[in-house]
Amino acid sequence: MESNEVVKYPLLTEKAVNFIEKENKIVFIVDNRANKTEIKHQIEELYNVKVEGINTMVDFKGKKKAYVKIAPEFSAEDLASRLGVI
Repeated sequence: MESNEVVKYPLLTEKAVNFIEKENKIVFIVDNRANKTEIKHQIEELYNVKVEGINTMVDFKGKKKAYVKIAPEFSAEDLASRLGVI
């Protein structure tokens, strides 16, 4: 899979903003075929952050969400502001 096809866009919902503020996590909509390793490599490459862990789920609309835990030395709030999410 091409690296630019894995991560589509960051998700902006009230729940996603709470993850950013409280758990240092940011939520992305990703390609349904992408696995956690591909997601991790692309996020680290694109945004110059260290990823600590990823949880994924497919919602009832068929979109795959990746809950990305950013390492403590980086801030999810800084990344979100760079992306224009908050």
